[in-house]
Amino acid sequence: MVDVSRTLANVAKAIVDDPDQVNVIVKEDTADKIVLELVVAPDDMGKVIGKSGRIAKAIRQLLKTASASLNKKITVDIR
Repeated sequence: MVDVSRTLANVAKAIVDDPDQVNVIVKEDTADKIVLELVVAPDDMGKVIGKSGRIAKAIRQLLKTASASLNKKITVDIR
């Protein structure tokens, strides 16, 4: 089984300058939905979001693909 919160943390740590500040909080985990909150240092917000939100969209697509076997909808909030 895929641990989506760990996958999100690993991807974010690879992108940011300060990987020690990366934190993933599982806000909601129900039978059909998972809501994850990605918390990074304020200086790294631009790196995680990317130009026109491209990196954030790619991260969300990656988690959607990784969680296909879970049959759950994944939502990622970046803070």
